[in-house]
Amino acid sequence: MVCRCGLLTVNKEPVPLKAIEVEVEVKDHVANVVSTLHYENKEDKAIEAVFVFPLPGDAAVCHFSAKIGQTEIVADVKEKKEAREEYDDALSSGQQAFLLEESEQTPDIFSLSVGSLPPGESASIRLEYVTELAVEADSGLRFCLPVVLNPRYQPQGSEGHGVQVTSIPASQVPYSLSFSARVSSPRRVSKVDSNFSLEPLQYLDKEQTRAAVKLAAGHTFDKDIELLIYYKDAHQPAVVVEAGKASSKPGTLMADAAVMLSVYPEFSQAVMSSFTTRGEFVFLLDRSGSMGGARIDSARDTLLLLLKSLPMGCYFNIYSFGSSFEHIFPNSMEYCEQTMKKALKIVKEMKANLGGTEILRPLNHIYSQPCIPSQPRQLFVFTDGEVGNTKEVTTLVKRNSSSHRCFSFGIGQGASTALVNGLAKEGGGHAQFITGADRMQAKVMQSLQFALQPVVEDISVIWDLPKGVSVTHLSPPLTTLFQGQRSLIYAQLTGQSSEETDGSVMVKYSLAGHPFQSKLGFPLQPTEDTGLTIHRLGARTLIRSLESNMGEKDKEVTKKMVDVSIQSGVSSSLTAFIAINRDSTEAIRGPLLRRSVPGVRGSGVSYAINTPYQRGSLQMQGRCCSIEPQSKGK
Repeated sequence: MVCRCGLLTVNKEPVPLKAIEVEVEVKDHVANVVSTLHYENKEDKAIEAVFVFPLPGDAAVCHFSAKIGQTEIVADVKEKKEAREEYDDALSSGQQAFLLEESEQTPDIFSLSVGSLPPGESASIRLEYVTELAVEADSGLRFCLPVVLNPRYQPQGSEGHGVQVTSIPASQVPYSLSFSARVSSPRRVSKVDSNFSLEPLQYLDKEQTRAAVKLAAGHTFDKDIELLIYYKDAHQPAVVVEAGKASSKPGTLMADAAVMLSVYPEFSQAVMSSFTTRGEFVFLLDRSGSMGGARIDSARDTLLLLLKSLPMGCYFNIYSFGSSFEHIFPNSMEYCEQTMKKALKIVKEMKANLGGTEILRPLNHIYSQPCIPSQPRQLFVFTDGEVGNTKEVTTLVKRNSSSHRCFSFGIGQGASTALVNGLAKEGGGHAQFITGADRMQAKVMQSLQFALQPVVEDISVIWDLPKGVSVTHLSPPLTTLFQGQRSLIYAQLTGQSSEETDGSVMVKYSLAGHPFQSKLGFPLQPTEDTGLTIHRLGARTLIRSLESNMGEKDKEVTKKMVDVSIQSGVSSSLTAFIAINRDSTEAIRGPLLRRSVPGVRGSGVSYAINTPYQRGSLQMQGRCCSIEPQSKGK
């Protein structure tokens, strides 16, 4: 007889996850996030709890540990197949084991398995990651804690495996969430805003360079948690050097110093005013079932605002997609009063009624169309990002990046950061997230201004370092710069100089035939202890770059990616965190009860979820199964 005490899911199964505590430490434009998940088994048999949850797609997950009673087990990063085998062997032997792994298809979804939790036992899981904060159109820095995880649609015939999601409406979430943040900067913290109610901002020093905020009681789980942080005169070019870890293997990234370069290009007014307003603007609107309700309204409003703001004489077309796709003109048409009015009328009548999220087919059709001479192509994508084949989509955009720039808009709560940011990154454009009417116009106009800006060319980064010091770039070559928008470059500094203690870096580029350059000097010795944040972000950047260039038979690239992940302790799609409690005095006998911890589902249609992964089954290679639509609603 299964004990039914404690919190229950809608299926009347006990939920072993009781509470989540999130503490955020923001330093300038980088955040360190620590999440502690508290589990308790109130049943009369041992359980295995599986929780699939979202994280920012560009986060560097760098720590995973479990505490059972007074025993703390710190996980190691290992090659994924090896980690899974160790986890399965531990559970087969009756040992407690913990496994954290990133989805192989999309880096913004993780799976946490808590295995062999005995009856009456509690466990606290600590998960830590670092991430960059995006610069908003109003110069605020946006931190987002993903809470909503929507099911991802897996198109038939697509590569890899989909993501299994067990989710329930926000009103039925059976665990609690507490959230607090500390903010520090060399400059004054002007204010901190949020889409949730916050307790009053508390300054921690007279200069107001350090502050603390907490989420007010009664979190409702109906949307992701956003913080908008404003500093005084924050956005300036800068170089930060971080010391390596003395205990790391010599010659590795973690042993050497790491450097982060922030680039903020500013073009002269004379150059900006000389730009010609031309281009071919192709809009691609997601009309799948999950875009229903407020999402399609928000997407329509965003598209309508863009349509009304296009310059006369440019060219444009509008595609929409679901299981099939449509376009309003056979080919891109010249933008004039007549074509604009026709487009506005059609867009106003668009509904989320086209079924699943088959984004590859309209993209392939767009790329098959010849570009218009002297009209640079700009692709605008509007989607909630609920696709399971994220890497296939971003790879396609990258393969065609020489023919266009891609500007993406994540619509609604739970929009996939991996897809939305990935489209913009691989397409040399810019990403925005539209979660409501607030700040929509500023975001839309910023993306349009970026699209009207000519492509910055001949970008080079030149380091001037003392003799004996060399530099290795961790970031891929910089190919995109926009007026006033931050770009970050990570690099590894090897060696040291016995005399000189300073270096410099120069960024050179040209815009519309006008050369620009910016030079910054910096001390090679760190000015403060920043931990290993820059190293981890640099490792994450290198891992993502290797992953982007990894083919099926690139064994050398695969090996380097795994090596960097293990050496740095930062997760990747090819590795996983594994922790085993080898000190347990008594092995657990008998089969485990599997408990899927439900995540938060945004507003949308319901899904049928296929049978989850079972140890020892033929599904082991994929570990997660695909999501099938229950009806035509995606």
